[in-house]
Amino acid sequence: MKNQNKTTRRNFIKHTAATTATVTTISPYIFSSEQPVRAEAISDRIRMGFIGVGSIARPNASGYSRIADVVAVSDVDTSHMEEALAPHEKIGSIRGDKIIQPAMIKDYRKILDCKDIDAVYIATPDHWHVKIAVEALQAGKHVFCQKPLTLTIEEGQLIRAACKKYNLAFQVGTQQRTDIKRFLHAVILVQKGLLGKIKSILCHIDGSPSCTPIPKAATPETLDFEKWLGQAPLVDYIATENKTQERKNFWPRNSRTHYEFRWWYEYSGGKFTDWGAHHIDIALWAINQNGPGQGPINFKPIAVEHPVPLKNGYPTINNQYNTATKFDIECNFENGIVMNIVSHSQVGNGILFTGEKGRIHVSRGHLNGKPIEELKGDLTKYINDDDIVKAYNGQKPEEHKQNFITCIKTGGLPISDAFTHVQAMNVCHLAAITARLNREIKWDPKTEKTSDEQSQNFIARERRKGYEIPVV
Repeated sequence: MKNQNKTTRRNFIKHTAATTATVTTISPYIFSSEQPVRAEAISDRIRMGFIGVGSIARPNASGYSRIADVVAVSDVDTSHMEEALAPHEKIGSIRGDKIIQPAMIKDYRKILDCKDIDAVYIATPDHWHVKIAVEALQAGKHVFCQKPLTLTIEEGQLIRAACKKYNLAFQVGTQQRTDIKRFLHAVILVQKGLLGKIKSILCHIDGSPSCTPIPKAATPETLDFEKWLGQAPLVDYIATENKTQERKNFWPRNSRTHYEFRWWYEYSGGKFTDWGAHHIDIALWAINQNGPGQGPINFKPIAVEHPVPLKNGYPTINNQYNTATKFDIECNFENGIVMNIVSHSQVGNGILFTGEKGRIHVSRGHLNGKPIEELKGDLTKYINDDDIVKAYNGQKPEEHKQNFITCIKTGGLPISDAFTHVQAMNVCHLAAITARLNREIKWDPKTEKTSDEQSQNFIARERRKGYEIPVV
């Protein structure tokens, strides 16, 4: 990133802080009758809006409140916003022992319109990510978006183009990249030859759950279900149990919405994109296959099970979870490496790298294997401080959220950037397409096209009118 861009960005932040310090609200006309955003910002503190404040966003909002000002929250379910602003969440602008609560904004576009908000955090369901992210970049906002960033391969192309054009900080919520002692060490050890030439990789990402038929139900009063559906087709609201006035914060056990959206191909990719966004990302990073034109060249289904029958890759039952429950997808690289993406294995959730000199397994709980045991915990032969800084795109190692704030202020790519993440997501989506069609798919990572019309039709999807993604 050029120095001129760094200076411009830094001056913009400082100018924003200086011009808002003497007022009591920011752009109140934008928010109409809704609660105004407070403008008691400390100089150089980034001002953030949170779009989607379900369960995963709340602890992140609380964490960001320590290093930035969370000045607005938005969600299509008002109960999420109310829960986010509960006293125990500690979300907002922290001033000594006081917390200035953020504004509740139903329409996320009003957050994007607000000139005094520097950055947005997006934690909506997957099928909303890219539309909001592109619009945020167009509005001049820096973006932190939870994984998986994309719903389709085409969406990856759209967000990649937007990131190149607007040149703003864009961090993806794949926090495994900032887990130095496990995942980052594993990446460096593989890259520096601890295992010799890599022969195979096993990515164990677990399988999706199944459920019994889910009945139609009354849409909760707090939820704008039509808006929640967004680009996806209109369908009935279904839930085994619904929210009631007495239990308004109760999550339905089975439904399409909130946490359960992950198990529907209409809104996500099941475990292929849920956990694949983490482990496949790390695997590609370790073997230097996450750049433009890189990645596997074909995908083979060794075993696949879905909880409902599929016809030509599409579910034939619309009231049960439909993403794959069991699978083993073989991915072959041009350099001879074979990667299997599996739901079950003897080694358990994590990544197993096998090379000519041995194997290592890394998960969120450990990094182990005979080559590491032989080093007796002393990894300095293979890893030094310069290696860590290089992995962090030339920046000092720091916590994931802080890395995003640093990149806003000083420029440079975050450790979890959109470009390498799109490469990983392409593999995740292709594995899911292979599972849905249950046949081999050939892929050209340079042209980003498959070799047959049927699989190519899964690269993009038709969006409901009014929910188009801007093309930049």
